[in-house]
Amino acid sequence: MSTDAFITLGIESSCDETGIGLYSSDRGLIAHQLFSQVEMHAEYGGVVPELASRDHIQRVIPLIKAVLSESGLKLSDISGIAYTAGPGLAGALLVGSSIAKSLAWSLNIPALAVHHMEGHLLAPLLEETQPEFPFVALLVSGGHTMLVDVKGIGEYQILGESLDDAVGEAFDKTAKILGLGYPGGPALAALAEQGDETQFKFPRPMIDRPGLDFSFSGLKTFARNTFAKHPDQKADIAKAFEVAATQTLMIKCRRALEQTHYSTLVVAGGVSANQSLRQILDQMGKKLNVEVFYPGQEFCTDNGAMIALAGHLRLTKGQVSVGNEIVIKPRWSLEELEAV
Repeated sequence: MSTDAFITLGIESSCDETGIGLYSSDRGLIAHQLFSQVEMHAEYGGVVPELASRDHIQRVIPLIKAVLSESGLKLSDISGIAYTAGPGLAGALLVGSSIAKSLAWSLNIPALAVHHMEGHLLAPLLEETQPEFPFVALLVSGGHTMLVDVKGIGEYQILGESLDDAVGEAFDKTAKILGLGYPGGPALAALAEQGDETQFKFPRPMIDRPGLDFSFSGLKTFARNTFAKHPDQKADIAKAFEVAATQTLMIKCRRALEQTHYSTLVVAGGVSANQSLRQILDQMGKKLNVEVFYPGQEFCTDNGAMIALAGHLRLTKGQVSVGNEIVIKPRWSLEELEAV
């Protein structure tokens, strides 16, 4: 490794996964480690914020040591630290932010607050084949569903977003209705593989009106009512829900691409790992002559690699979070970010 390489340490602690990554200006992603709290929260059927925060406290430092060991680097080799400052759970964000700011102060290196969703949006840049700006981004996770016009790093215009439940949240809640385990999204997708698509026809919410906003709470309610009438057809209901949700996302992506006249679509966030969604968007891409990009499966869910990358791209352009005050932003719009 070059002695003058800029090495960024990324810390992700916005919800129920502790992620650490190291990104270098000459080697790209050097190492990353992730600890998921899924097993702990499964007992409660969802994320318990206080437990999440306490677990992050136990995990961040050991994971930093693990990535340094994996990469053969020392703390003194780090040039800057990027940390998730929002959006997310306040207590969880405070853990990563306080450790990042304290460590940066002790090493006399810059620290930078990173937007969690910008991390997801830029995650496909970790792959060998990368999208070029401008593009439309579909960000789909447990907490967010939005379409973004991306002209460059920090040049974001939100074209549409969910008015109620995010699509990942709707997947999880529908899985809970069907009595599936936590996390519900992957469990529902697995069950849907056994379902018959012709048994039920679920609505495609908000496609009969103009615009790019989403609504998934009604789809979840439709699933609940269908299950009450047909409790022995869980797999068929799961399939109908998944088809309706993914087709709705595809239709809105198509509209956004037609509206912007872009020929590139980026899909990121936890739900981007869903194979049915990838299949329907790839089919749309072929019809429209649009290139569709995704993060690798390991970078779909929350992770430290994407935060290290997003922070690296800004830190190397001179952006830093000035002062030692620890500031988090549990609510933070992508449109508030500065361009680089």
